[in-house]
Amino acid sequence: MKTCIQLIMTLVMMVSVYGASILAADEPTLAEIRHPKGVNFPPVQKSDIVNYTAYRTSGPINLDGELAESDWAKAPASPSFVDLVSGQPTMHETRIKILWDEQYLYVAYEIEEPNVQAKFLKRDAPIWQDNDIELFIAFDHTYYELEVNAHGTLYEGLFIWQNDYTKFEFNQFPDVNIKDPKIKHQPFNGVGYTKHPRGKRWAFLAWDFPGLRSAVQINGTLNKDDDTDRGWTVELAVPWKGMKTLAHGDPRAIPPREGNVWRMDFSRFNQYRESSPARDSGGWALSHHGIWDSHIPEVFAKVTFTNKKVSK
Repeated sequence: MKTCIQLIMTLVMMVSVYGASILAADEPTLAEIRHPKGVNFPPVQKSDIVNYTAYRTSGPINLDGELAESDWAKAPASPSFVDLVSGQPTMHETRIKILWDEQYLYVAYEIEEPNVQAKFLKRDAPIWQDNDIELFIAFDHTYYELEVNAHGTLYEGLFIWQNDYTKFEFNQFPDVNIKDPKIKHQPFNGVGYTKHPRGKRWAFLAWDFPGLRSAVQINGTLNKDDDTDRGWTVELAVPWKGMKTLAHGDPRAIPPREGNVWRMDFSRFNQYRESSPARDSGGWALSHHGIWDSHIPEVFAKVTFTNKKVSK
């Protein structure tokens, strides 16, 4: 009898281990989640791209991160962010709002975060290794990247498609003149999607947006693990007059006119992921990208500007 019991226990253990091995083998790796096979261009269908309407302000915006102005209360909230790769719902909500006036483009992020964390304090530190929010603004020949963590630390970059750099003589701008040894630049070919039909970009990762303003407020306590936070908010004011280099060779009106559509990306990146069976890539966005790469302007959300004031 004792021998039979031992045999049964051994068989049970073998089945448990074998079953766990099968489950582990079936569970995708993070690399497989972030870089699915067979991704074509564009990696997201046009019909899946999110649209947002940006209204004009009816009064001044006090940039403090509080979002206390009545204009912010009246501005339409975006749909909650989805997974950057799959487009599936996420474990915490993130929404943006956009306003504008003759001087600034205003963007607000409302970030649900039960444990607000951030470590980087130095500007242009690798804050994507924190939990951060990101804003991309695409132009015809360039695009701009901004990242912000809960400390309010900024990381910025300006990217110019290499084929357009020469064609449109971007070297006439001192801040992106690659012939100047003082201007830091490097070739860039995407993060996860390295076969973009427009080819490589020049990345200017020391470039700072002239006149950019930002503010962060934490609804909770920063870097404190023994309590539960509500999250944090980010408020940005991007000056139109600072877009001269970015908008070179681009015929769009700045500030925009009624009905103009701009491509922008709004995202957040986390150092945690929802547990299986969720296929959480660790990156969430307003409009998903189909692959782990924020540098694909063709899948950015569409922002339509209206001259209508938000209060009307």
